Amino acid sequence: MVCNHVFAVSLLVSYLAPNVSPENFWAIAFFGLAYPVLLIINLVFVIYWAGQLKKRAAYSFIIILAGWTQIVGYVQVSITKTPDKTKKTIKVMSYNVKVFDLYNWTHNIETRSKMFELIKDESPDILCFQEFFSRDSSRLDNLDSILKFQKAKFVHVEYTTTVKRIHHWGIATFSSYPIIAKGRVDFGYKSNNICIYTDVKMSNDTIRIYNMHLQSISFRPDDYKYVEDLQKDVENEDIEHSKSIFKRLKRAFIIRSQQADLIEQSILSSPYSVIVCGDFNDTPASYSYHTISGNLKDAFIESGNGFGRSYVGAFPSFRIDYILHSRTFSAYNFRTIREELSDHFPICCYLVKND
Repeated sequence: MVCNHVFAVSLLVSYLAPNVSPENFWAIAFFGLAYPVLLIINLVFVIYWAGQLKKRAAYSFIIILAGWTQIVGYVQVSITKTPDKTKKTIKVMSYNVKVFDLYNWTHNIETRSKMFELIKDESPDILCFQEFFSRDSSRLDNLDSILKFQKAKFVHVEYTTTVKRIHHWGIATFSSYPIIAKGRVDFGYKSNNICIYTDVKMSNDTIRIYNMHLQSISFRPDDYKYVEDLQKDVENEDIEHSKSIFKRLKRAFIIRSQQADLIEQSILSSPYSVIVCGDFNDTPASYSYHTISGNLKDAFIESGNGFGRSYVGAFPSFRIDYILHSRTFSAYNFRTIREELSDHFPICCYLVKND
């Protein structure tokens, strides 16, 4: 029962994470990150006490129910609905492509071409890439290649890093609707993380599309190795690595909270309805997600099914990629495309503008 108390209270604390900025009190962010694990442990306690016909089963059960709004951010059961064909439907796709496997992490030289095939088959109207890479006038001119094979011919691309004037790393938004304005949320410092917005003209309406890649944990290769060893139950008493991972997580929580505050201000000041895509590098039980989503709707919660896992790297795999939208839209048929070509799954859905 003492253990039950510890994990029940920890679960309660995790409910505070979306509302407490890590900049003010960073420790709570770790409870938010651990929410899925804490939820499962409390479910085990419910089953354990229920199996013994003890009233104590109600203890964790009530605490789990108190956080019901957290659960729906991770798991959904939705009835598949067909969009009204009389209304204009927008297909939206968001994908962290991990620089199109530039460094052959997958050990498969066909990964890039398979990504292109997937994008071509999906044929979205709005396509948002994070960790985009292109090399001018070469086989790896991904910007030119993508423009050739898919229907979204208008592009807004911004680079955070350029080497030798021809190698570019950054973010890109492709649209099948004309782009009438472009902008960027200024984080106040130079970073590999970025948020851009793109105003597109759709019939007599204008929509603002946000595409973002928020602060990553920036693990080193030996940090990933340490995490993998833990997952495989390999004995490892390297305390320094534990400290390194802890510090990197703390730093990322704080920086993301600052970025999220700036993005929230930009969204609130938008004169148009918005569509928000991106790799938040944070879970639904986080301050970053809660702040950016604000009064927006989450396409996964609205029309997704199953577990929302979108990250497939070495670190615990949670939902960290999102499609959000103004309440002037309705979302249909949210999908996570289970193709392991990057360390992120692509996500997509249909959006219909309400009357």
